[in-house]
Amino acid sequence: MRAGSGIRALTGSVLRAPGSVRHSLAVLAALALGAEVLLALADGAAAAATGAALLTCVALVLGRYAVGGGAQDAGLRRPMRLLGSRAPALGRWRRVVADTLADEEGEHFRTVMRPQLQRLFAARLAERHAVAMHRDPGRARTLVGAELWPWIDPAAPAPRPALPGAVLRSLLDRLEAL
Repeated sequence: MRAGSGIRALTGSVLRAPGSVRHSLAVLAALALGAEVLLALADGAAAAATGAALLTCVALVLGRYAVGGGAQDAGLRRPMRLLGSRAPALGRWRRVVADTLADEEGEHFRTVMRPQLQRLFAARLAERHAVAMHRDPGRARTLVGAELWPWIDPAAPAPRPALPGAVLRSLLDRLEAL
């Protein structure tokens, strides 16, 4: 007979595997009972009753936490995100378009208009077609169209520094059509 097999046979399934829930509960119960006995021997019945009340409260709180842990995740799971930021808005859209078309160097297009267009296309593709533009650029390119995709492709720079008005109209028409 191997060492430890007699203890395992006596305790049955309660102490089957160290680290299991049953094992942990058995160890905690033994510690709580030992603490209660020590309190009763050292300070009497009043200390033992106070200790029992405190242990009961702690056990109820921990039990409630353990039982309710699977019911709600309290936001601990990573949410599925199809967009990299908050939902895009069109509040200053006229001003953004005017500034982009007036800027011949393309700085406004690169820093403001292109990211805004990318967010709008990402939102539309995710909402209507369940396509994550950044995760599945091939499918997004197919839906947007090969001629317009380079202007909003998040993995590559724009084909030209400035955005022509005709291309902007085509992008917006395609965005509405999606």
